[in-house]
Amino acid sequence: MIRLSDFEQYALDQLPKIFKEYLFEGSCGEFTLKENESAFQRLKLLPRVLRDVSHLTTETSILGKKISMPIGIAPTSSHKMAHPDGEVAMVKAARSMGTCMVLSTYATCSIEEVADAAPDCLRWFQLYIMTDKEFTRKLVMRAEAAGYKALVLTVDTYVVGIRYGSVRNNFQCPLKLPNLESLNIKSYLDPACTSTITWKHIDWLRSLTKMPVVVKGILTVDDAREAVKHGVAGIWVSNHGGRQLDTVPAPIEVLPEIVKAVGDNAEIYVDGGVRYGTDVLKGLALGARAVFIGRPALWGLAYNGEEGARQVLQLLLNELRVAMALSGCAALHDINRSLVVHQSHYWSKL
Repeated sequence: MIRLSDFEQYALDQLPKIFKEYLFEGSCGEFTLKENESAFQRLKLLPRVLRDVSHLTTETSILGKKISMPIGIAPTSSHKMAHPDGEVAMVKAARSMGTCMVLSTYATCSIEEVADAAPDCLRWFQLYIMTDKEFTRKLVMRAEAAGYKALVLTVDTYVVGIRYGSVRNNFQCPLKLPNLESLNIKSYLDPACTSTITWKHIDWLRSLTKMPVVVKGILTVDDAREAVKHGVAGIWVSNHGGRQLDTVPAPIEVLPEIVKAVGDNAEIYVDGGVRYGTDVLKGLALGARAVFIGRPALWGLAYNGEEGARQVLQLLLNELRVAMALSGCAALHDINRSLVVHQSHYWSKL
């Protein structure tokens, strides 16, 4: 297992079909799912040479907490579909690599179980606003009591995107969702999340907790500016891994304009289609504070639990370090916008 595609192929070969389709699929024609990866390849790196990179470091911080590398684990549901140890194995992998894990509301291990498994790991909690507002409040309180350091509100899921694999299989919850047990959810397609969510819900969340709030699912400058007005600490540029509205842009494509609009008013994160250390480097160069991975972490989990997920993180870190060195960057503060150019830049010169 020497590259991410090896882990991907293992998961494709070994996971049961119903799990595989749910974890791998995108929405509708899966155009955005494909674009998330290909958009990175349209960006070209412009390395600088004759720079001392003998003392290279990838250390950084997110929301004031130190991490060893700018690569975190994005919230994805139902890790026990990939491995029996589920999110407990994933958080242990994050701890071993000194980075952040974001736990999904739809996890197959409870908020408290994951916290107990790695109390010294930087953990954030991803939240959906449920139709039962009091239940949502209790989730927030549980996360704060268990030592999670930020609340990540997903804002792109008024309804569930059309995923034809799940529709074809009439996909039902094969595993318990301990954070949602009292809601008696029968299907991952159940409308447990409210479609009435507005910007006022961010104000409400901020009134409930001391945890900083990050909004996940921002793709436009106008929404990024509105998020800042409502006091968010972080903006997560994401299209839900191509699983919600199809034919939207890849996050890496809209990242620069959002970074420019937000300035220093909030930290910016990005996910979607990250498969190489060079992808991480491009995300950082275009202004992201950190880059998060979803499916690749699950591929590692499927391969060998905690150790497999750790291997995926280590692989990306190794690739990032080599890419930084070859680009003349000894630390993250050396990485800037001049390092990346879109391939169309050269077309007019032909």
